[in-house]
Amino acid sequence: MSDTILVVEDDAPLRDLLASRLRREGYGVIAAADGMSALIAATQVTPQLVVLDLMLPKLDGLEVCKQLRAREATRVTPILIISARTELTDRLVGLEVGADDYITKPFSWAELRIRIQTQLRRRAGVAEAIAPPPRRGTITVDDLSVDLDAHRVWHNGQELNLAGRLYDLLVYFMQQCDRVLTRNQLIEHVWGADHGGDSRTVDVHVRWLREQIEANPSAPLLIQTVRGVGYRFTCPHACLVDASAR
Repeated sequence: MSDTILVVEDDAPLRDLLASRLRREGYGVIAAADGMSALIAATQVTPQLVVLDLMLPKLDGLEVCKQLRAREATRVTPILIISARTELTDRLVGLEVGADDYITKPFSWAELRIRIQTQLRRRAGVAEAIAPPPRRGTITVDDLSVDLDAHRVWHNGQELNLAGRLYDLLVYFMQQCDRVLTRNQLIEHVWGADHGGDSRTVDVHVRWLREQIEANPSAPLLIQTVRGVGYRFTCPHACLVDASAR
């Protein structure tokens, strides 16, 4: 879906020209001729960027900028001011009230286009940075349960103190229920392809993990050795992955 740009400009020919150029670039465009109309439009459809003139009827651009910044939906939306005011103080005031960029009239379309693209790239980076990570849920096999978001493990109702490679190894085993995994596969997915150790590292960690989750580590039921190949994490019942768990 294309980004939507709100163009706020009381000069009708300039407003129409900007809207036309932006649409040809593939953007969705909402046009407003005054400050009040701009705030109403931004309430109905949240824009990804605002091109804002300062000298507007009904409500000036500075006040529009302040009110947009006060709203949660447009708190980090890029605002690019276009204005005939060329004094440094005007630029500073615009930036102080929350604008992200300031360009003076007359301006070239090429310059405005590049500034818009730059602000949209920055917006995408900010949105990614503040977005909460997606929930990964819980994996459960019989009496063994792993909360992937909290990095916590329970066995028979008791929380286990598993961390680091032991935790990573258990998660990978549980994600690959009933599949035979070679030692090289385990090294690649748990330790990384650049791991400098040998396959004995896997055997040692498997032994430690069995001591945590097996009723009898000497006769394991969950992590079984497949001779000459590697290991298999057996699932007496299907693995349950619940992304809405809590």
